[in-house]
Amino acid sequence: MSAPDTAAREAARADAAGIGAQIERSVERLFDERVDAAAHAALERGDWPDALWRAVVEAGFPAALADAAHGGIEAGWRDVWPILHGIGYWQVPLPLAEAMIGALALSLAGEPAPPEPIALAEQGSDASVETGGTPRRPTLSGRARGIPWARHCRRALVSLPDCAELLWIDLRRGDTVQVVAGTNLAGEPRDDLVFDAAPIERRTAFALPGLDRPLLELGALVRSAAIAGALDAALDRSVRHAGERVQFGRPIGSFQAIQHALAVLAAEAAAARTAALVAAGSAPSVAAGDPSRARFDVAVAKLRCGEAATRGAAIAHQVHGAIGFTREHPLHRASRRLWAWRAEHGSDAQWAQRLGAAALDAGGPAFWPALTQRHFESL
Repeated sequence: MSAPDTAAREAARADAAGIGAQIERSVERLFDERVDAAAHAALERGDWPDALWRAVVEAGFPAALADAAHGGIEAGWRDVWPILHGIGYWQVPLPLAEAMIGALALSLAGEPAPPEPIALAEQGSDASVETGGTPRRPTLSGRARGIPWARHCRRALVSLPDCAELLWIDLRRGDTVQVVAGTNLAGEPRDDLVFDAAPIERRTAFALPGLDRPLLELGALVRSAAIAGALDAALDRSVRHAGERVQFGRPIGSFQAIQHALAVLAAEAAAARTAALVAAGSAPSVAAGDPSRARFDVAVAKLRCGEAATRGAAIAHQVHGAIGFTREHPLHRASRRLWAWRAEHGSDAQWAQRLGAAALDAGGPAFWPALTQRHFESL
């Protein structure tokens, strides 16, 4: 490699590190100050956290992945890791990850995202829909299930991967669109959208190299990062509790059984963090990514993070004892999200089945090269 090439790479790495550090400082300051018990109480009441949403929009978080021409900073998924991890660590009661995916998708399609949240659905993953109507008045019919925060959105973007299109649907059309309210285990809005010949406002061409079901796979990525954040929060709370809770005249953290449990929890948190970081590094964006490895890395991350969520949440509650199960104690905000998020955008079993089928399709001689290159043709 020539000296100019080496210098260019070093400069690029320095710029990326600088962006990540700036984002990390902004995330910690904003979420630590604004995501508190009152914000979570508002979520439980079903209120829209308007002040918190305006704060993240002003900070530029939703549009960070977008092109500069569309209000973003052309960050890669690795650059915005502090936001994704912070969503889980502080249990941010906003559809921020979905807004980031929407802004990226629209930027790749050549347009900026609106300032309000957008509901995202994808044919074949969370939606079973079909187009109809006439060429002059196209419509959409069917049902999209468990769409995050749909009741608070004005519009939906429905992805049709086979057609490489995003369909814009006005959700305020009560005659053709019904929003059926629901929640996940953490109390976050997960609503069904029922389309009855809903008018398609417009179509936007959309493609993301390396991902055949982009909203599912990017959704799995952001949930993996959030799970890693929630696990880190559970670990921090567990270590603090073990140092403060006294039993038999000494802190319970001095007992070998508790130390062993915390070590296992720390290992699970580290494994989840590592898997999600690798996926963030390869996931395609406006200016970065490795499309050849993206699907494999995202599949592994969602599977590993889901397993870590199951084991980690159980250990955190064992360390806390009965107090951790009370509504007054904040541990439940992390653990309920861990249990909810592990099932969203593909469960452990679904991703394991997908990886296993791809490995079998590769066959014996091709398995090891495919594994080391992080790329299975049929994944």
